[in-house]
Amino acid sequence: MVDTDRITGAAQELGGKLQGAVGDLTGRKSDSIEGRAREAQGAAENLYGQAKDGVRHAADRAQDYADDAYDYAEDAYERGARSLRRGTREVSQQVAEYPLASLLIAGFVGFGIGLLVNANRD
Repeated sequence: MVDTDRITGAAQELGGKLQGAVGDLTGRKSDSIEGRAREAQGAAENLYGQAKDGVRHAADRAQDYADDAYDYAEDAYERGARSLRRGTREVSQQVAEYPLASLLIAGFVGFGIGLLVNANRD
């Protein structure tokens, strides 16, 4: 969407050019000077509108990137949650099928962690 400052600035700039040209043709210095001033003011307003459009466009793009990042993070979270549930189900199934082997593995893992912690203290 084009900013209204751009439209009014361009119109004022054109009006100033016309007034300055008419002043030059008729020899009226006051119209010529006033026309050039209106032209400069219109050009400045047009540039201001362009800057506002640029900022608005940049903000829209930043919002789009933020939305994309949010969607990606949400998908990654869902995939992680599904993997965790699947892994929990698999481990539970293995423990239910092989309780003695699971108990021995848990004991060895605990013993190994105890050795690591104790070795770091010395």
